Amino acid sequence: MIVKELRELIRQALMEAAASGEIPSAGEVDFVLERPRHKAHGDWATNVAMVLASKAGRNPRDIADVLVRRLEESACAGKAGKEVATGGVAVLSAVEVAGPGFINFTLDRDRVLSELVRVAGEGEGYGRWDLGRGERVLVEFVSANPVGPLHVGHGRWAALGDALCKLLEAVGYEVGREFYLNDYGAQMEVFAASVEARYLELAGREVEFPAEGYHGSYIRDIARTLIEEDGGRLADATPEERRRELGERAYLLALAHIRESLDAFGVHFDTWFSERELHRSGAVKDEVAKLLQEGLAYSKEGAVWMATSRFGDDKDRVLVRSNGAPTYFASDIAYHLDKLARGYGHLINIWGADHHGYVRRMQAALEAKGYPGVLEVILGQLVNLKRGGEPVRMSKRTGEMVTFDELVSEVGRDAARYLFLTRSQDTTLDFDIQLAVEESMENPVYYVQYAHARICSILRYGLGRGMELSEEVPGPETLRLLGAEEEMDLALKIFEFEELVRDAALDRAPHRLTRYLEELAAAFHLFYNRHRVISDDADLTTARLFLVRCTLQVLRNGLSLLGVSAPESM
Repeated sequence: MIVKELRELIRQALMEAAASGEIPSAGEVDFVLERPRHKAHGDWATNVAMVLASKAGRNPRDIADVLVRRLEESACAGKAGKEVATGGVAVLSAVEVAGPGFINFTLDRDRVLSELVRVAGEGEGYGRWDLGRGERVLVEFVSANPVGPLHVGHGRWAALGDALCKLLEAVGYEVGREFYLNDYGAQMEVFAASVEARYLELAGREVEFPAEGYHGSYIRDIARTLIEEDGGRLADATPEERRRELGERAYLLALAHIRESLDAFGVHFDTWFSERELHRSGAVKDEVAKLLQEGLAYSKEGAVWMATSRFGDDKDRVLVRSNGAPTYFASDIAYHLDKLARGYGHLINIWGADHHGYVRRMQAALEAKGYPGVLEVILGQLVNLKRGGEPVRMSKRTGEMVTFDELVSEVGRDAARYLFLTRSQDTTLDFDIQLAVEESMENPVYYVQYAHARICSILRYGLGRGMELSEEVPGPETLRLLGAEEEMDLALKIFEFEELVRDAALDRAPHRLTRYLEELAAAFHLFYNRHRVISDDADLTTARLFLVRCTLQVLRNGLSLLGVSAPESM
């Protein structure tokens, strides 16, 4: 892996130069290694000399000169005559100082070609790491109240959570996916009362709809389903019996709909954890008692409070109200401790941005229980729907807010998943429905998928001409026929994938994958438009087919991490 090798070469040069007294010793130096914007500046560049100079009070170009000399000795020598597929190829053909102290690297062409050989050899495994070493991580996401259909924001969090899980698995973590059902408390009572009112209306009874009830048309749809199932028999039941049974059946219908929506979106959970079951088990009550016993909670004014201010929260928080009802905070503490009791070493929650003020109290509660730093919270911003740049707020069918199901039905699963992931989760996303359904190069998911389909078309064309498209790696002399600027640019873009997967996983940034895949597709389209892949030159054809097969593999690997399909024709 070229980037890792460059980092190791830089660190080795730093150690050697410090040991000889040529530069000051500064311990571990946090430097950047990135692709330059201009090709004249080489294939990769680093700011390591400027970082070290700022610490040592030295001229960065002087430090860069020292490091370049060391790098030339270790990485640019002895490359002549090396075979592409061997491990003895020099990494660099040139290294030089630029500007105020940047160090620019130009890779040895044979080293570039040998990396292509590794891409082909690793196939679906290319881009995978063992950083997590099997550590168990639980990702909780979506976790909508089961009182109605998912909204578009839930869809964004579903795409984000699933892609993040795939990325974490790709770098070696054992990942659990969990949906937390907020199926206990006031919102469930309001939901049951709303369904009951619509049920009685459909049964021909006069009823006053609850002032705080849910008014969406889906409530009437649920009530209609229930009355069709039982013939309206509950209209004559006692209010307590009717409310209890209708509430339970409506809850199960709403939950089933949520499951169906997520299944259709390709998002599946290992666990659906019920808040009401947590209460029924006595876990919430037991945990409050433990907190009191441990001196982490106290009684005041008839309520029970947790001393979260001792652990970084801005004030203490209520666990049990003065009327004896536990708060969501109490159940959330019991819930997160249950997660840890199941053997997970790190917890990641994806919550809506409206939970911003809730994060610190939960982290403080777990720190109080002896688990500092175990809870990580990602706050997801909402989605603005547009059509051709104009805001879309209402569903054409119902005249209400557009639901997640309606969006996916109109634009398709692939487009929805991909476009949900085109921006960082901490920024509001503008989702243009018209763009999502366009079969044009302006549509990013179409652009990337079309690159994959075009390569598949090239391979089919080769087969149609009677060519044997062997999976074997071409020999070194054949691979050396690759040398055009667009060929090398495409190869270098392929190699960015490994580091990108690692960084996207560790930084919780799946959106970087979409940007990368668009850049890879652009590099491929440029290469394709300027060079014939299949020509009368058999050896050059073999070499270029190998290059496009490597491109195909990385496109496929990247789309898979996003949960987006890689079509073979479009």
